[in-house]
Amino acid sequence: MLFRNRFLFLLALAALLAFLSLSLQFLHLIPVNPIREDGLNPKSRKRIMPDLLTEPPVIDPVYEARVYCNIPTIAERSMEGHAPHYFKLVSVQVLIRHGDRYPLYAIPKTKRPDIDCMLVPSRKPSHPQLEAFIKQMSKGSAAQMDGPLSSLPRYPSHSLCEMGELTQTGVVQHLRNGQLLREIYINKHKLLLSDWTAKQLYLETTGKSRTLQSALALLYTFLPDFDWKKITMRHQWSTIFCSGSCDCPMRNHYLEEEQRRQYSLRVKNNDLEKIYVDMAKIVGIPTRQLRASNPIDSLLCYFCHNVSFPCTKTGCISMEHFKVIKRHQLEDERERQEKKLYFFYALLATHPLLNQTVNRLQRIAEGKKEEVFVLYSAHDVTLSPVLSALGITEARFPRFAARLQMVSNRRTNAEEVLYVCVCSHVLC
Repeated sequence: MLFRNRFLFLLALAALLAFLSLSLQFLHLIPVNPIREDGLNPKSRKRIMPDLLTEPPVIDPVYEARVYCNIPTIAERSMEGHAPHYFKLVSVQVLIRHGDRYPLYAIPKTKRPDIDCMLVPSRKPSHPQLEAFIKQMSKGSAAQMDGPLSSLPRYPSHSLCEMGELTQTGVVQHLRNGQLLREIYINKHKLLLSDWTAKQLYLETTGKSRTLQSALALLYTFLPDFDWKKITMRHQWSTIFCSGSCDCPMRNHYLEEEQRRQYSLRVKNNDLEKIYVDMAKIVGIPTRQLRASNPIDSLLCYFCHNVSFPCTKTGCISMEHFKVIKRHQLEDERERQEKKLYFFYALLATHPLLNQTVNRLQRIAEGKKEEVFVLYSAHDVTLSPVLSALGITEARFPRFAARLQMVSNRRTNAEEVLYVCVCSHVLC
């Protein structure tokens, strides 16, 4: 009972502080500054993504898609690292979604988007440390990679991306994330000193190359030219990071109910069905087969990389098709928050991860100096339930390279510890 009360108290406090932090972002109180060299305007491709600089007054599927892409064209600043002067930073736990990737699904009978996953520093979007990152990754044989991670490449290297592969954009997104976190937590707050040890880090990723590579990109700019012998990357087989506590029938029940809700909403959307029928005629396949191919996943890749949507002899998939599907996705997210089925699923799904987080914070509060920087590299299906469980219902669906921080600060000359959940790069 004591453990349960402690967990609920800390979870409630974290959710409240996270809400306050995120509210500042919604009110647009966070300044952003342009970055000089990181635009995306390939001359050889037809531009399909308009330049929207301000958030529209009503939900706009094109604007929301552009936010989801998270093309690294502006320097992001948030409330991360802000605390009263009498507090000292003692630990940071970061949960990230992998960066921009190639689609997981292909639209049948269409040409796959022509995206190059080779890392080329002279190609935009780029980063000043991209070339150094490539060199550092080639020296990684001394790192301790858990289980299947040892067989994964440390950076993308295919001239034509493989399905689900991290792109150069995805690498750059996390190079920028790591750079920002270094400025705040290393340069300003001295979380880790130059003689940091392996015990001060805890790194964990799922067994996909895109999550491993995203973690390494962020880590490289957070701790430039790190010693590979100090790096131990742990493998997590579950996308919800439940480790050995994954058996939960009630969690599965709520997930099934949530999936039924999604299906019910889809079959009631006549505009969506008309779009699927029209697209199926264009590509020459049954509507059911097109729907099963999850076309929004592939279309978002075309959109995010400014590549024209695919065409056949019958016609072309258009921006109107894309808008209807994306609008339905946004409506689904809104109803998901209202119906609460996903929230109940999220509470149960994230309990092992949040419990691990609380236990680590407790050890820090007791004066332990280990695992003061924690990095979990994961997926949208990892971040989304965490945000829901913390009660951050205003958050958009986690975009590429979204990040969430759990930060703890100790009051100077006192035993008190403030647990703060700071979420950024999720909403704005």
